[in-house]
Amino acid sequence: MSLAATGATLSTPSSEAERRLRGLLEQGLPITSRPWRTLAEQAGMAEGQVMACVRRWQADGMIKRLGLVVKHRRLGIQANAMVVWDVPDERVAEVGRRLAREMAVTLCYRRPRRLPDWPYNLFSMIHGTHRQRVLSELDAIVQRQGLEALEHRALFSTHAYRQCGGRYVREEAS
Repeated sequence: MSLAATGATLSTPSSEAERRLRGLLEQGLPITSRPWRTLAEQAGMAEGQVMACVRRWQADGMIKRLGLVVKHRRLGIQANAMVVWDVPDERVAEVGRRLAREMAVTLCYRRPRRLPDWPYNLFSMIHGTHRQRVLSELDAIVQRQGLEALEHRALFSTHAYRQCGGRYVREEAS
């Protein structure tokens, strides 16, 4: 029996289908050529419904952003350094933009100083296969960008924490 024959419409998915979709989104987008269609098939929805739900959830603030969680250690990237910089406040935006354009820098953002113990106000992340490779890349960035006069430190990760995306479905109590 077709949907038209039953009077059902594709414009309003059931709350159960939306709950399934939220659970599927927690697992991440499927790696397929049409991830929204794959999610739709798994949730029992139409592709357009999935996209409409995601847009609505973004507008409502349930989903703040869609992003990529890279499990870099599985890719052989074992050395991860957060490079902290003490940049004069009047230059921090300009230096941050320059660092963010560097291929090796995967994150770059400003944070308030916590004086007197923490003078750093710019943070940038560099990943690499080995500690020495990260330090060499940092040295090259400092030279290329003319940042020799800025105090900075490379703080290497010592532990890999579990990485996961957002959680949207409350687990039922057992």
